[in-house]
Amino acid sequence: MVHDRPWSTVIRVPTTSGDVFFKAGAPPLRHEAALTELLGARRPDCIPPPLAVDSTEGWMLMEDGGKTLRQLVEVERDMSRWSDVLPLYASVQIDLAVDVPELLAIGVPDLRLASLPTSFEAVLDQIVEQPDEERRRLRASLPWVCEACDELAAAGLPETIQHDDLHDAQIFVRDDRYLLLDWGDACVSHPFFTLAVTLDGVISWGVDDVEGSEPTEPYRDAYLEPFRGLTTTDLASLAQTARRLGWVCRAINSRRSQPSDESTRLRLRMFLDGHV
Repeated sequence: MVHDRPWSTVIRVPTTSGDVFFKAGAPPLRHEAALTELLGARRPDCIPPPLAVDSTEGWMLMEDGGKTLRQLVEVERDMSRWSDVLPLYASVQIDLAVDVPELLAIGVPDLRLASLPTSFEAVLDQIVEQPDEERRRLRASLPWVCEACDELAAAGLPETIQHDDLHDAQIFVRDDRYLLLDWGDACVSHPFFTLAVTLDGVISWGVDDVEGSEPTEPYRDAYLEPFRGLTTTDLASLAQTARRLGWVCRAINSRRSQPSDESTRLRLRMFLDGHV
């Protein structure tokens, strides 16, 4: 057993050709198996196609991904591998923009800009235990959320697959290749929402897990580079807006597998604090 958590179970299976991994997603995340199959068909260079898939049950059998980026960073004491990972991931997002209808058809959550304010308001209604001041601030932020969605939509970048939990234990290195795995939290949304978790939740903490110890601008720029030419709007400005709004997307999306008010409020506090 590798892990048994409310959102998925992963079991290591030894074979004569090496270990393989069986993964079973919780009902809200069953689409991950079909999604991984689709991603593997489109970008096998960095997302290995599953060895077997049961899309009805949400089961899949995967090859060994190798070492995690987290393990390598701990040994190398260096965050610079992210500068290679992020443009690779951005290229996957750009390539998959044409597949949005198929992504939605297999059950990937729809958190596109047009519906995000309504989804945000619905989540606020669902939170039971919350200080009055926090509730007031979130309600008061709704106009900004609407304006931010309009700003991002006006830039014209295509909405696409968004991992929504791209951290250093979701990235593997095998045979000198980076592999982007664990797509259970993925949604269809603005591509730049990725920057919330990846920059604020991981990279900015550096190798010693100290908040703000690693400058994030070089990694942001490495991620944005593949998008140059797709819009005339300043990418850094768009990224700043999306990086904050990404916590709203994360708060809404994560309630599928982590429906506690506590985890939702944590992500919404990141939004309120304007982490950029």
